[in-house]
Amino acid sequence: MNDILSQYRISTEPYYRSVADEVELFQAAYTVRMPMMLKGPTGCGKTRFVEHMAHTLGKPLVTVACNEDMTASDLVGRFLLDAQGTRWQDGPLALAARHGAICYLDEVVEARQDTIVVIHPLTDNRRVLPLEKKGELIKAHPDFQLVISYNPGYQSLMKDLKQSTKQRFGALDFNYPEHAIETEIVAHETGVSQEVAGKLVSIAERARNLKGHGLDEGISTRMLIYAGSLIATGIEARNACRVTLVRPITDDPDMRDALDAAVTTFF
Repeated sequence: MNDILSQYRISTEPYYRSVADEVELFQAAYTVRMPMMLKGPTGCGKTRFVEHMAHTLGKPLVTVACNEDMTASDLVGRFLLDAQGTRWQDGPLALAARHGAICYLDEVVEARQDTIVVIHPLTDNRRVLPLEKKGELIKAHPDFQLVISYNPGYQSLMKDLKQSTKQRFGALDFNYPEHAIETEIVAHETGVSQEVAGKLVSIAERARNLKGHGLDEGISTRMLIYAGSLIATGIEARNACRVTLVRPITDDPDMRDALDAAVTTFF
């Protein structure tokens, strides 16, 4: 078991700056093995939070980036052919359930509905995973926990989670941190000064106010870290912001001009 899960253990503690009581709440949820749902915009720290908690709890973390082409077999496993004949290979969900890891399904609503339903037996008192093709019923390891994430503001109604799925989870809301905390995060992650980090955060705050008014998404904390990382290498701040903050999120010339103006205001 240790060999199987060793590659999923996080050896170095990921930096995570808590903003409320989310760490304590997640620890309590893990104590009772409650499935958890992390809700918030892209790039606000949901994945980093899960990595931090897996390290804190000393548990392996099996991460799945969900997509619309992912099938139930991609999650639970399939039969494969090799030189010795046919053998079964567990998928990431089965691996985590069988051996006792935290399984993190990132952007779960990107998966098809017929794929999502396979998690239901693991999210109630049964804590089992049927492998129908193999004729096996996996009883979840005592250390197993299921965690999912998604961005409710970005998804269409067609892609939203069903109530029958949502009500199986506890939920934590994430958002971009308030100015001082986000400045601290950007400075820590990139090595730029607090002054430069604060200017980057101010640019992001202006862009976030434009969400729904020309922008589908605002500038994320992740993008600010990209910008700060370039600045830390010696790239001129306005060029770094253009490459990491402005050009990735819009192709509209007027919106680009507005964001470029915001960058020029601070740099």
